[in-house]
Amino acid sequence: IIATEAELDAMAGENVDTTGWTEANKNLWMAQVEGMLSVWVQYDIATNFGSLDGVGKKILNEYAARYCGICGIAYNFLGDGGNTKTRIESEDQINIHLFRMEGIKKIIDEGKMQKFLGVS
Repeated sequence: IIATEAELDAMAGENVDTTGWTEANKNLWMAQVEGMLSVWVQYDIATNFGSLDGVGKKILNEYAARYCGICGIAYNFLGDGGNTKTRIESEDQINIHLFRMEGIKKIIDEGKMQKFLGVS
């Protein structure tokens, strides 16, 4: 609901293992992150996403897409076919996502996101 398939694909990057990068798994991971974000913001993100401010949507969208990207990368660290990248390359991809996600989480934890979205 809060991120498109193209956005998820972009965050998973090249050579993600297609046996794990399925619609069912992406839907599962999105449901997990939507629930997590809703609890952090203390507002039902998934149900009310359309009514949120455009900038706020982009921040939540980025977090969700990065979360799903991490899940897809971690499904098989070696990528599609098992030999297209190294474990270190996959870990680097994940660390880049985690760095950005920590910044977003800090904004949420400080209550700035809720105030910005008008849901505090």
